Amino acid sequence: MNIKKNDKVVVLSGKDKGKEGKVLTAMPAEKKVVVEGVNVATCHVKPRKQGEEGGIVRREIPMYVSKVMLVCPKCGKPTRVASKVEDGKKVRVCKKCGATM
Repeated sequence: MNIKKNDKVVVLSGKDKGKEGKVLTAMPAEKKVVVEGVNVATCHVKPRKQGEEGGIVRREIPMYVSKVMLVCPKCGKPTRVASKVEDGKKVRVCKKCGATM
């Protein structure tokens, strides 16, 4: 999985197609990501403790990583990612401009 936490991504398909956001959490085992402000659902929350309020809460739901594409910080365009070894470390490289991410 090429997408990590705090990456900027754009949604490729679904009801939020074209929206951009920051990755809040990445779940590589499930191949899912949670993107800020994208795939928002309303959840009915019941109060669990005394004094706690219940109600309707809007929260981001995980979506498959194949529905999002990484946005290059240098050129600002959605791009595929290549990997390259530099100084003994594996780094992600933009396919369009060649910048490291």
